[in-house]
Amino acid sequence: MKELDAVIGRARDWRRGWQERTKLQRIDLYTRGTLAGLPWIFLFSWGLLPLVPVLDEGPVAAGLATAFFAVNVAQCVLSNRNLGAAFAHHRGVEPYPRRRLRLPAALLAVLTGLLVALAAVGDLKDAGLALLVLDMPLAFAIPYVLLVPVRTYLLQCAIFTAAVVALLAAVGVPAGLLFGAALSMLVVVLLVLASVRPSAWSMSVMWQAEEARDMQARLAVAEERLRFGRDMHDVLGRNLSVIALKSELAVELAQRGNPAAMDQMVEVQRIARASQQEVRDVVRGYREADLPTELMGAQGVLQAAGITVTVEGADGPAGIGAPPAVQGALGWVVREAATNVLRHGDPRHCWIRLTRARDAVVLEVENDGAGATDPSGSPGDGGGSGLTGLRERLGALGGTLSATAAGDGLFRVTATVPLTASGPAPGGRPARGGRPDPAPPSPAPSALPEER
Repeated sequence: MKELDAVIGRARDWRRGWQERTKLQRIDLYTRGTLAGLPWIFLFSWGLLPLVPVLDEGPVAAGLATAFFAVNVAQCVLSNRNLGAAFAHHRGVEPYPRRRLRLPAALLAVLTGLLVALAAVGDLKDAGLALLVLDMPLAFAIPYVLLVPVRTYLLQCAIFTAAVVALLAAVGVPAGLLFGAALSMLVVVLLVLASVRPSAWSMSVMWQAEEARDMQARLAVAEERLRFGRDMHDVLGRNLSVIALKSELAVELAQRGNPAAMDQMVEVQRIARASQQEVRDVVRGYREADLPTELMGAQGVLQAAGITVTVEGADGPAGIGAPPAVQGALGWVVREAATNVLRHGDPRHCWIRLTRARDAVVLEVENDGAGATDPSGSPGDGGGSGLTGLRERLGALGGTLSATAAGDGLFRVTATVPLTASGPAPGGRPARGGRPDPAPPSPAPSALPEER
């Protein structure tokens, strides 16, 4: 029973690891797994079936057949081990250490000698010799074709084919079998070239596109930081310069005993309070979400990821008649839900519905990827920081948020906010009584003296 539980646990871990991979990582793993399994498929078909009749032809032929199969197994193991480094070399990530080719090349030479010996002492059938020639260089050629240019690969394969045909002719193989061996070698050379190189090229292009998207995202973040820095500089730069100037002037006037120093300090206080309010406005505008903008952004991002998006709403965000605070909160819901769809699921379709009840606005984000949950992975418990933060944000407005599976592989996030919700006070905190804090009184500005 414990062994069965262990097997089930490993299967669940494998499935979880597969689901946590991105689509590109899944394609990369599938491509590498296919190329790694190719030598083993041919080993137990083309490389094994022709050797079975040879086992009954005496100890020498049986020993040669057994040795050929064992060396072929070792060649397949080395091929799998070198495939990842060959992919990295082809992508230009890191150079392939040439010393790792010595042992596979030596094994290929041993396989060639064993094949020639089998052709000399064993009664290989016509098709048997052709299949062995077809299987012999496959494991070596799969990683090797990624390490050299195509012209070099074809030239070296032609030289190797000529050497194999010459050795077979030297041990008395008939001309018809020699032609079949040469044709088999040509087939395997072109098969490896046509399957491995395009796969590696496709993966290189996709990884380059992924790296370009990551770089674009980092540049967008850096640009947004610069924009925010410019806004803060524009808000505070001028006011701080005026504050410094008026403070120096107030000090000089106070040293002379001029009562105008009091007026200058009052003006400094007014400018400081105005600057504080301007900073709050900048931060609030930087952090608040706009519902129409978030709807368009979510639709664009999800469609770019290959997800069909349907936005349903009678008159759109402007027609629901909700206060700006309600639309801003729903904008955050759209942003977080779209992010979770991309990060935690693999859906094909996403529906965004915006409706208005009697006294509330209801937003539903539904997708057919059941894995699209909050970061904790639990759709209903709210353990993730993303949905928990949304519940707190909506709770400040008297709204609610639910995230549950809707059956048939669907997952739904529903946000309900009353239309009577009041907006946040300056600084991001709800004001008492649902109204913003009153602004501080601003005394009348005083003029600067003509002389300092």
